[in-house]
Amino acid sequence: MNDQLHPWQWDEPTWRGHVGRVRAGRPLRPSAWPGGARVAVALSFDSDHETPALRDGEVLPGKLAQGEYGARVGVPRILRLLERFSAPATFFMPAVSALLHDGEVKSYVDGGHEVALHGWIHERNTSLPPEAERDLAFRAADTLERLAGTRPVGIRTPSWDFSAATLAITRELGLAYDSSLMADDDCYELLADGEPTGVVELPVEWIRDDAPYFMMERFASLRPYTPPRGVLPIWRDEFDATHAEGGLFQLTLHPHIIGHRSRMAVLTELLEHISGHDVWFATHAQVVAHVLAEQEAP
Repeated sequence: MNDQLHPWQWDEPTWRGHVGRVRAGRPLRPSAWPGGARVAVALSFDSDHETPALRDGEVLPGKLAQGEYGARVGVPRILRLLERFSAPATFFMPAVSALLHDGEVKSYVDGGHEVALHGWIHERNTSLPPEAERDLAFRAADTLERLAGTRPVGIRTPSWDFSAATLAITRELGLAYDSSLMADDDCYELLADGEPTGVVELPVEWIRDDAPYFMMERFASLRPYTPPRGVLPIWRDEFDATHAEGGLFQLTLHPHIIGHRSRMAVLTELLEHISGHDVWFATHAQVVAHVLAEQEAP
């Protein structure tokens, strides 16, 4: 089998097959955003809470308390800030997080926000057999539907961990979009082995994620080397360039990371800057619905 060879020994069909399994298709930047807005702003929060620790079998109180902060303190602060700016957002939530924190999903729905899939227990998809990944995805969808009152229409894989089976599972779930890949700044259609899937990718990027800047791991080398206010000009520059292009500005945040006081100050200042421009704050589902509607218009 070619896959048992070193990559430099692969023949052309092998390396082309790997590259082409999941690929970016047609671009989906619309000609205009609702209300004549120059930019669509899609804020998202991955409400992981205790699940990354649980996934890794870390069950002692210290690590779990760090995650609990996200639900206990971070989420209320975030919801108040979003209400101040009348900014609907998307909360990607592992099902175990939703089950651990009674009423949190309802608080998102009551605030006009979207609840979307983010795995069962923040599992690593690429380490799972396809049947296990599928089972966890369907269980998570059923759980969030029960708690939110509506079935999720989008998914963000935990840690953006996209396996060879993920896209097929996403399609089987009947989801409208994924938000885990990084092939563009704007929405695009996903291809599976060169064939259009109808699934929209609303792309992410580590640059627009709080975790790379602020993560801390006590017994490892992971440290928050960037001061909180050092991140503000990066995100502001990303937004300003998006505004100049008339595209999509997407941001990925985590309540247990961004929810601390000094970091919320940065997010507050960023939203003050953004709201001073002609923007459309929208959930990921609303952005996807808009770009698809334009494609279908005569």
